[in-house]
Amino acid sequence: MNPIALKEMIPNYQELGFPIEAQVEEEEVHFLGESSSFKFPVIPPPFHNQGNWIISLGKVNRWLSSLCESKGVNVLPGFSAVEVLYDQNTVIGVRTGDKGRDKSGKPKSNFEPGLIIKSKLVIFAEGPRGSLFKSHKKNIQMPEPMVSDIYEEGVKEIIQCAPGSVRPGRVIHTMGYPLKKSIGGTFIYTLPQDRIALGLVAYLDTKDPYLDPHRELQRLKTHPFIKSLIKDGKVVAYGGKTLPAGGWYSLPQLFGKGWMVCGDSANLVDAQKLKGLHLGMKSAMLSAEVAFLALQKNDFTEKTLKLYKDWIHSSFIKKDLYRVRNFHQTLSMGILKSLPLIAIQELTGGRGLFDPMSAHKDAKSTKEAKMIWPEGQLPQDQALPMPDQKLFFDKLSSVYLTGTLHDEDSPNHLKLQNGDVCRTVCEPKYKSPCTHFCPAAVYEMLPLNPGTQEKYLQINFTNCIHCKTCDIKCPFENIEWTVPEGGGGPKYQEM
Repeated sequence: MNPIALKEMIPNYQELGFPIEAQVEEEEVHFLGESSSFKFPVIPPPFHNQGNWIISLGKVNRWLSSLCESKGVNVLPGFSAVEVLYDQNTVIGVRTGDKGRDKSGKPKSNFEPGLIIKSKLVIFAEGPRGSLFKSHKKNIQMPEPMVSDIYEEGVKEIIQCAPGSVRPGRVIHTMGYPLKKSIGGTFIYTLPQDRIALGLVAYLDTKDPYLDPHRELQRLKTHPFIKSLIKDGKVVAYGGKTLPAGGWYSLPQLFGKGWMVCGDSANLVDAQKLKGLHLGMKSAMLSAEVAFLALQKNDFTEKTLKLYKDWIHSSFIKKDLYRVRNFHQTLSMGILKSLPLIAIQELTGGRGLFDPMSAHKDAKSTKEAKMIWPEGQLPQDQALPMPDQKLFFDKLSSVYLTGTLHDEDSPNHLKLQNGDVCRTVCEPKYKSPCTHFCPAAVYEMLPLNPGTQEKYLQINFTNCIHCKTCDIKCPFENIEWTVPEGGGGPKYQEM
């Protein structure tokens, strides 16, 4: 975490007990071959982390929540907003979802209808691919940005290692193994109490229908360099999420009649440094200042809210994102091919040879399996290592470590548009990518009838850890992620 925004917002964060896991003390970058490791003699500028902190976002969120509540702010966990309310073209509030409906949508004995919450101003801050903001963009026919929304998928584990084996404050990035047909990299953060955070991030504009970040994370742990770090360790936590990667040119319209948008929902993530917390915090601070001004003036029109966009453009948010505005699109071309172009971007302040560089929607980049892998099948050397329930896990066992909990007798929040497409086109040609890229074993292709080759897609929605990859990467855009009944989902403690 870059602490620049936190220090501005809460200067006395230390005396208030901000939960820092460790200050960054050491940095390394490695290129991993199949069994080799090359340590870069010089840290590339994008990987510099001196002055940054290693934190647990879950702990930080709980700390911030307690501060807000102590100031009289109402924080309403367990109430999911499902609909934006309008008066003509002006946003006037939201409606929360019903509680106590069964699988078929019928009210149960504990049924509670959703609440109508009206407001002079709504700020969308739902994280990546926010379902409310997604529908809002359609409702107001928002113009498309210069670059399409593009995303990366990350998975992470916390590993408890042997006593005295971990020195806190190390940040290690790697590239290369285990990703073969996809672009991405890994991160290793050393924590107090002999713990290590090990994660892998993969670009979702890959052509590979077999992309499976969970599988690749398990394979990563078989590499000699990684094995030396986590020897005798045990995985104690797991999680996954997507992050926006389109950069400055992918920013949506930031304000409108009665609304603003901030954080990951506005695509405010530095894809080069894999950092967005400081950008999200700063955008929220700016939106709050504009909201306060609007309250003073009792003016929530675009005339006043336009200040939010102006202040974003004059802040370090634009400085950080504009410098890497073409990074993701360039690296998507492949590591070796992109390195000279990235060097040119560094010299030209992010411009490079072409500006802006276009990007394809992640859903449209997937190719048929036979075009990517021999005979259309994943080779055996790419298979999941044998699970041992200690360092190596199958997906269902990993989901258990997230603490995910949904009411099984509630409506499925993952909306399948056309199951026939899954059965007749996606499985035969693309080998059902959702059964691979989902980090939580939500999707399964099962026999339609005993003794037949035809299959149907089963959705195990109670496994969902809300990464939203399915909403982004399905080749036919056939799955829509919506909010589940309030309170359902992963219960991250250490992530």
